[in-house]
Parts: sequence; structure tokens; C-alpha cells
Amino acid sequence: MIAIGISEPGSFNVLKPVNRPVPTPTSSEVLIRVAAAGVNRPDIMQRQGAYPPPPGVTDIPGLEIAGTVVKRGSAVNQLSIGSDVCALLPGGGYAEYCLAPAELCLPVPDGFSMIQAAALPETFFTVWSNVFDRAQLKSGETLLVHGGTSGIGTTAIQLAKAFGAKVIVTAGSEDKCAFCVELGADSAINYRTGDFVKEVLMLTDHQGVNVVLDMIGGDYFARNLKCLAEDGRLVQIAIQNGAKVELNLWNLMAKRLTLTGSTLRARDIAFKAAIADKLKEQVWPLLKTGKIRPIIHAHFPLTQANKAHELMESSQHIGKIILAV
Repeated sequence: MIAIGISEPGSFNVLKPVNRPVPTPTSSEVLIRVAAAGVNRPDIMQRQGAYPPPPGVTDIPGLEIAGTVVKRGSAVNQLSIGSDVCALLPGGGYAEYCLAPAELCLPVPDGFSMIQAAALPETFFTVWSNVFDRAQLKSGETLLVHGGTSGIGTTAIQLAKAFGAKVIVTAGSEDKCAFCVELGADSAINYRTGDFVKEVLMLTDHQGVNVVLDMIGGDYFARNLKCLAEDGRLVQIAIQNGAKVELNLWNLMAKRLTLTGSTLRARDIAFKAAIADKLKEQVWPLLKTGKIRPIIHAHFPLTQANKAHELMESSQHIGKIILAV
């Protein structure tokens, strides 16, 4: 099969088509003929040598796909040969065939193309786990999302609004801010031209937000704490501006803040399967009715994965970037 290999850690040009054997599923896995694969920031980090796959996982990048089940392990009885699914993977999605734990496969929603379905797993699993499970966002509360036009951001806006929360986002241009508001955000702040702390406090009558979903880290950390209301929760899911921060513990104590964060890739299958069950029950019906939808900026042929990475690193996109296989 054709897959995308990483010839050595480096720029997007190290992504090369390679020939690999079609993998064989274990008893609890399915083999999927891939139709489309999502591109995500962790793929870029893996390509750069900063985010190696977990032990025992293929070095082929790719954390989410949509396709058709063509073979199943001996213990798999919940999926049939020929089922169209989208799946969260620990790796291996940039290929014509990949393996997926059966528990992490979800049906392609009615009316969705494979390209649309491939845009779902990574961001929906991540947002649900962090915003609703870890941060416990509730109806009537306010969520601040940094990077509102990213795949995570566009997903978080829609899910938070669907479950009754208010949403404030930051984005890097007026056009991106306008898109976020059109998508459902209550307010959007251009972080290049404004002080998001001052604007968040103004928008919340100086009460602050209940939850911050942050992918930036670094110098955003202290500013995020200033944005939080009493009993607020900061959930950290990436550290694009760095991992080292300083914390004034008095600020934490005075407002009774909760600081949390997570990575998803290395979590065990049972943990991810529990998220899959919640998504199927509570979110998949919303996809079916069109109340929420994946936002897709562009798609490229699998063999042009380097161009997809180049686009993602430019930050010119809005929503997801997909590889068509």
C-alpha cells in the first residue's frame, strides 16, 4: 500500500510517499480501507521529531480517518465488513489502509462524505474530553477558546453553543473573527490588535469566563488566569508558545481556580472508548440534523501531504485540512 513516511525529522518536505505492507488486525482491531484522513497539529509535531508515536504504534502519521471496514479481528462483533466508519487512531492514518481499535470506530453520519467524516474524530474527541469531561462546562456558563478558527476552535464553538454555553474566541484577523461569530460565537477578539484580557473582562462585566480552552501556553498562561471567573477552570491541550510558565499561587487560591490539561494520543483504549460512547449518544444526532458540522478548509491528495502540512503551518486555514486517499 501507499503510505506517507517521515524520511527524517524536519520541514514539511520530509513527508514522502512510501510502500508499506498492508497491516493485519489483532483480535480487537479492524482493517480499514482509508478514503480520507485528517491533518492535525500533532502530526506536524511528530514530523518535526517532537511528538513520537507511543510504543508499539506505527511511525506513519495520522490520527483520524474515514473509510470502509475490510477485515476484522476475531473478537470484533460490533462492526461488519463493508461498514463505513470514521475512527480515532494512535497513528497510521496517512495510508491506503490502517488499523483501528473497533471501540474507537463511529458510523459515518447520514449524508456525510468521507472527507467530512474524516474531519470529526480528533477534534470532537479532544473537545468533548477536555471541555465537557475535564472542565465540566455547563449550560449558561461562558467558554473562552483561543484559536477560534482552528479545527479544535470551530468544533468547540459549535459544541459549547449546542449545549447552552456562551462562547468568546480569539483569532488572528478580522475575517477570522467574523467567521467565528457567523459560526455561533457570541464574541470574537482579534488578538493581534486588542488585549484579549481587557476585552474578555469587558464582555463579562468584569466577572470573567468559567472555562478557558487553551492551545497556546507560554505567555498566555498568566493572562488566562486573569480571564477566569471565581471557580474558573483552565484546560491546557497544547503549548505552541512553550511549556514553562510562572504561577502566582495567591491568584489561584483567591479565585479557587482549577488548572488541568491532557493529551489524548497515549490514553488507553478504554478511556477513549468511553468518549466515543458519549459522542455517539449526544453529538452524532446533532451531526445528523445539521445542527453542528465540521468546517473543512481544503483537501489534498494523500501524496501531497507535504502541501497540507505547509498550509497548516501557515495558519491561513479556517477549520480542518484533509487528505483524500
